[in-house]
Amino acid sequence: MMEGAHATPTWTTRRALMAASPALALASGWSGSARAARPITLGLTPVFLDSDIVLVRQIEAYLSRRLGRTVQVVKRRTYREISALLIAGQLDAAWICGFPFVQHREALSLVAAPLYRGASLYRSYVIVRRDRRAESLADLSGDIHAFSDPDSNSGFLVTSAALAARGETAAGFFARSFFTYGHRNVIRAVASGLAQSGSVDGYVWDVMAELEPALVRATRILRTSEPMGFPPIAASRQTEPSIIAATKAAFLGMDRSTIGQEILATLRLDGFAPVAPSQFDSIAALWRQVREAG
Repeated sequence: MMEGAHATPTWTTRRALMAASPALALASGWSGSARAARPITLGLTPVFLDSDIVLVRQIEAYLSRRLGRTVQVVKRRTYREISALLIAGQLDAAWICGFPFVQHREALSLVAAPLYRGASLYRSYVIVRRDRRAESLADLSGDIHAFSDPDSNSGFLVTSAALAARGETAAGFFARSFFTYGHRNVIRAVASGLAQSGSVDGYVWDVMAELEPALVRATRILRTSEPMGFPPIAASRQTEPSIIAATKAAFLGMDRSTIGQEILATLRLDGFAPVAPSQFDSIAALWRQVREAG
């Protein structure tokens, strides 16, 4: 959303991947030349660890080892950029948000979803500064509000739907709003006073409370959404089925290898699990609510 009005949607989301296992490589004739084949590409969007080069290299190493073929992580600034590459088949897979998935589910196949605190669910938070005297969304009328990304469920859609239920739009309810293109940046904007309130991924806020407690302590949660489907790993329907199957096996088995356990520990995740499209029905309902409200 742009200043004082709706921003032109620009996409930013989380991460993605793809590849084929050594067994599949042999079965499909790759054998010794497998590593000479084009890299399998996994898209990642900006989240709280976007700048962690070590983590990116660990993900590439783990997937390349499991899939018997070079895996290359591709990062972009917005959810839309990653989603566009994925839909066009220029990425094999990506870690995306549930909102882009419901918008483009006909072009995508679900691979797996993270397990966070034992379930593939997370929440959206509306946050304010800790000393702010506000008790409900209604108290934020006239705020400068920080959103994460126009194609983020937790960082935009949930709050927009809550306002639509009140007969409001973000453009009319807030004095001004802007996109930070990163959930950690929403926390920073509110903590510093650049924004008076913000919409943020609850998983990111919770983990940042552990990693950067001084920053997060400057904010507090004003509103918590119902649980929704955690941002999934999705593949392009143009990706070879064998690559999708091998990538799924790699993610589902991440908790059973040393490097995989290190990745999960860094991300504060329990592992990955199979996921069905119905997991994102509540997000689709929010999208319909916002569209119908105009």
